[in-house]
Amino acid sequence: MNRTIVDLLADNAEHAHAFAGRFDEVQEGQHPEAVTICCSDSRVLQDQLFGNETPGRLFTCGNIGNRVVQRTDAGEVVSGDVLYPLAHAGTRTAVVVGHTGCGAVTATYGALTGDLDGDDEPSGIRHCVDLLGPHLEPGVDLLPDGLDDAAAVDRLVEYNVDRQVEQLVNSDDVPDDTDVVGVVYDFQDVYGGERGEVHVINVDGERDPEVLRGEHGEVADRVRRLWTY
Repeated sequence: MNRTIVDLLADNAEHAHAFAGRFDEVQEGQHPEAVTICCSDSRVLQDQLFGNETPGRLFTCGNIGNRVVQRTDAGEVVSGDVLYPLAHAGTRTAVVVGHTGCGAVTATYGALTGDLDGDDEPSGIRHCVDLLGPHLEPGVDLLPDGLDDAAAVDRLVEYNVDRQVEQLVNSDDVPDDTDVVGVVYDFQDVYGGERGEVHVINVDGERDPEVLRGEHGEVADRVRRLWTY
């Protein structure tokens, strides 16, 4: 057997031993507190970044670029995997989780600036970049002059989170009483806090840090943005 699978199964045995008694309350269904939409980057530990060890607490969605939309014959709509807990499990909190150094944003930035030939990518990856492209293109035009590529990407990470939050806030399919929060997970020392901290950048479409700190004083020290536009 592939050594990686052997190791994964061994780790799963430890997980099963530790968690065996934690599934009693969710045998018949789920009512998660929040749905999180994270990038599927292997460095983004979707449950661990929120300290979650409770089955049924978080409904986790992952894809490259932490996108909330999918493309259908009717155009772009909020993805079904994001909508499911909102529509069927009583969840009323959605958290869009971007992260520093995002590869999907990097690839989209490269495609928009002509530094990357997207035609060289497999069609599935091109599809994901194509979904992000129209949403990020206005942000590229707004970037301050003089940024290196890494700094530009981290600002576009915020811009992308803002656009995904906007999609949820404006969608008729998302219940009106849903709280939508946009955050950035930093493991590259970009925001100046601890590695692995989550920084709040957007709440229900509001992205002014001063306003957010005033309205959400209990988490004021976690509100931080790299740029406003």
